[in-house]
Amino acid sequence: MPNIKPISDLRNYTAVVNEVSYGNRVYLTRNGHGSCAIIDMQELDELDKQKALNQLLLKLQEAEKSVIAEGTISADELEKELGHKNLIAI
Repeated sequence: MPNIKPISDLRNYTAVVNEVSYGNRVYLTRNGHGSCAIIDMQELDELDKQKALNQLLLKLQEAEKSVIAEGTISADELEKELGHKNLIAI
């Protein structure tokens, strides 16, 4: 069950923060509407990593669609386009 409190409970900040743990967020309301949440740092780090992974997977899907739609070029064509000195050996 979500832990929902009015933002005025932050007057007793320590008591509210002590209720926060991994997987147990405290949601704060202002005038009866959701305002913000307090979340465990480890959980926040994991959410940030998951978000970054999702963004990377989305970019990879876009790249795959581009390769299918537009194709690729050979290393020789890339070398001509970039110039010999700019090509990094793979």
